[in-house]
Amino acid sequence: MPDISQHFSRKEFECSCGCGFDTVDALLLEALEAIREHFSSPITVTSGCRCPAYNNSIGGVHKSQHIRGRAADIQVKDVEPSEVARFAEELGMSVGSYNSFTHVDSRTGPTVQW
Repeated sequence: MPDISQHFSRKEFECSCGCGFDTVDALLLEALEAIREHFSSPITVTSGCRCPAYNNSIGGVHKSQHIRGRAADIQVKDVEPSEVARFAEELGMSVGSYNSFTHVDSRTGPTVQW
């Protein structure tokens, strides 16, 4: 059941280690809602918030936006990650496109794409 936006619950963004970190940046949440609306398809958050210890344990980068609650790795049902990445870039988000998911983040400063 959604509790922080029309389609998302805080639990979807919780750190996987069980520490309870689940703070999500409002701009990121707005972008994810726009992506869901644009593609008219559900989004699965495969990685949201990460505490520093969990981020280190999975080999995440030291200054990961996930640690700040500003990033989500997502899969959009029946949509290729490259299509999701293109649209997220149009929204002004920083984006990483991978084979099976798209990284979207709301970092401050210049956006980056990879």
